[in-house]
Amino acid sequence: MADEVRELESNQNPLVTVSFRRDGNRKQKYLEAEPKALGITQIGMSVFQITSTSVFHHQNLGTDGKDVIFLMLSLLVVIAGSVAIAAKNLHLPTLMACLGMQIVACLASFINIIVLLHNLDQYSTHCWYYSQGNQTTYKNDCHTLERTRNHLFAESMLIQVTLLAISVTLAAYCCKVVNCCAPAPKMPVITLQNQPAEQ
Repeated sequence: MADEVRELESNQNPLVTVSFRRDGNRKQKYLEAEPKALGITQIGMSVFQITSTSVFHHQNLGTDGKDVIFLMLSLLVVIAGSVAIAAKNLHLPTLMACLGMQIVACLASFINIIVLLHNLDQYSTHCWYYSQGNQTTYKNDCHTLERTRNHLFAESMLIQVTLLAISVTLAAYCCKVVNCCAPAPKMPVITLQNQPAEQ
């Protein structure tokens, strides 16, 4: 009798089995970030910043050393945007390069924000000097220049903060795909067994 029970138990398969497997389509998670759109945005905004800084530098309205640093760091963000677009093919080494370049772009955007804040402090206009005299033309010109400068500063700061946010977003999605922070998650797979027909 005990032999019959053992034989019966060995022939029975469970109706439901649960196993854990790695997700084979985890690379598709990167495409959820819309890397082409974000990469083009990174490139476009950085080229705009490079062009603006070059024009100001050519007109002697900037600082020599800080403008060069700003331009070089903006070029790094352009490269990061290009790699983000190239990583759309989901090739693992390209995704790893994208992660590295987006981290570099985060640092570059943060340093550019610091450079902008330093330039604002260093090149502030003093319109109070002209408001004491009767020189209305100079006073109006000074206030116009001050307003224009404040608008340009706000625009540059907004662009740099946007570039920082884009870099952080792309780096987070790359990190999910490359699994640099944690091992790849395992997905539960439930398998239903068909019960053999009784004879």
